[in-house]
Amino acid sequence: MAPDLRGAMRHFATGVCVATTYTDRSGVRVHDAVTVNSLTSVSLDPALVSVCLRPDSAFLADLLATKKWALSILDDSAAVAARRCAGDRASRAGALAGLRAAPGAHTGALVLDAPGWLECVLWDSIRLGDHTMVVGEVVAAGVGAHRPPLVYLRGRYHSLDDDPNQDRGVTT
Repeated sequence: MAPDLRGAMRHFATGVCVATTYTDRSGVRVHDAVTVNSLTSVSLDPALVSVCLRPDSAFLADLLATKKWALSILDDSAAVAARRCAGDRASRAGALAGLRAAPGAHTGALVLDAPGWLECVLWDSIRLGDHTMVVGEVVAAGVGAHRPPLVYLRGRYHSLDDDPNQDRGVTT
């Protein structure tokens, strides 16, 4: 019997990001976005991050073709956008059209209005099990206004209110 990895990982809270990339078709740039919670900082020198995507994903195919993408780290007001960007390509296009975003200066991939963002160029891609890990070199990064982050835990989105005045349940 296989281990219940999915069941165990439901207890591991992760941050939530929207990754964006694009493809140029007949002179028209078409953007796409997908929700990810697999963002990992890989290296500081060089600055590398990774995300894992399904190998049959149209988003992954576009990313591998352009070799450029952006990641926007979401705040707790973005749960609806995260849900919509987790859907099929048509749902993602509708969600992206309604979000405040601008092309990144270094990649052209859309950067959303978010507390943090990264622009990346492809460093490597590796097929691992039932996903493909893409590793990107961070060519630009930014920090916006501090807002409570959106986290994913037990199959749902949650707010992580890190108000320093809030009781943390720690006793001394």
